[in-house]
Amino acid sequence: MNKELRVIVSGGGTGGHIFPAVSIANAIKSLRPDAKIKFVGAKGRMEMEKVPAAGYEIVGLPVRGLIRPLWSPKNIGVMIDFLKSRSLVKSIIKEFKPNVAVGVGGYASAPTLNAAYSMGIPCLIQEQNSYAGVTNKSLARKAKKICVAYDGMERFFPEERIVKTGNPVRQALLDNTMTKGQARQAMGIEAERPTILVIGGSLGARTINESIAAGIERFEKAGIQVIWQTGNYYAEECQRIAKEKNAVLVRPQAFISDMATAYRAADIVISRAGASSISELCILAKASILVPSPNVAEDHQTKNARALSDKDAALFVADKEAREKLVDTAISLIRDNAKIADMEKKVYQLAYRNSAEVIAKEVILLAEKSGEE
Repeated sequence: MNKELRVIVSGGGTGGHIFPAVSIANAIKSLRPDAKIKFVGAKGRMEMEKVPAAGYEIVGLPVRGLIRPLWSPKNIGVMIDFLKSRSLVKSIIKEFKPNVAVGVGGYASAPTLNAAYSMGIPCLIQEQNSYAGVTNKSLARKAKKICVAYDGMERFFPEERIVKTGNPVRQALLDNTMTKGQARQAMGIEAERPTILVIGGSLGARTINESIAAGIERFEKAGIQVIWQTGNYYAEECQRIAKEKNAVLVRPQAFISDMATAYRAADIVISRAGASSISELCILAKASILVPSPNVAEDHQTKNARALSDKDAALFVADKEAREKLVDTAISLIRDNAKIADMEKKVYQLAYRNSAEVIAKEVILLAEKSGEE
């Protein structure tokens, strides 16, 4: 294809949308170094910081989510912002002249892909979860290709447009080749001591944090190291509790910047069940205990988690049972090397390799076809 490749990528709101979007953009640039890529996000959301940090230009829209109940008068303002955003995207498209638009879910995807479709730009959406999000379901008939990570997605999308690709993961996770001992030393913890990594998603998780905080003495007594990402909102409280309990092995921190090393250091992982987290656990072959968030649309994290736990590739602890069961489940698992090895084997069998590259090729193919029409 001689024609210049110009791509709009939209979506965000959480790391679960942003990291795959950036991975897809990086894969496009790897395949087509001449490609011009512009991101469209929502003002005030995480993508406005993370995308520029990854080296890409981003434009923020005044778009936000619908307020429940749906008949709330406040949704009049939400719809006005949506229409403003759609108009702004049309101006961006006229100036940038993309030949393909990519949506990964999140507030910004809806006005962006709606505008692109209305202007004849071919669209591709990427659905990370096992239960399709509202935005992507609404965009399904406008997309020429729909990239998914789970079976059974024809419940939500036209089957002939579905491509099973898996979810992209951050390349840095795959590039890290440290041994477990090296990773622990790099993180300033003991190289030979059993280690648990606790992650609650990019924004933190109240139930997981409260469960770990209540179990600090049990971890210390069992001689288990805990690398504990609390999220910024919960960091101060968790650090205060750890200090009061004279914790030495349990180490709360707001954010882990080097997740690749943290994963390498861990024997097991305690995590929410967002799509990106699930994909990372699979590709890195990590035994895990999944505590799905109950505060997500259509309870999709439970469905994500069950996709692993039903195959004995992870353990499942319901959010409402976590305070009672999570710590004991973690201590029991980390002492069972045979169980860990079996879970690592089974979870790796569920991994998709090269997801970002596969999606990038679909994006490029769409652009090429649009150039021929």
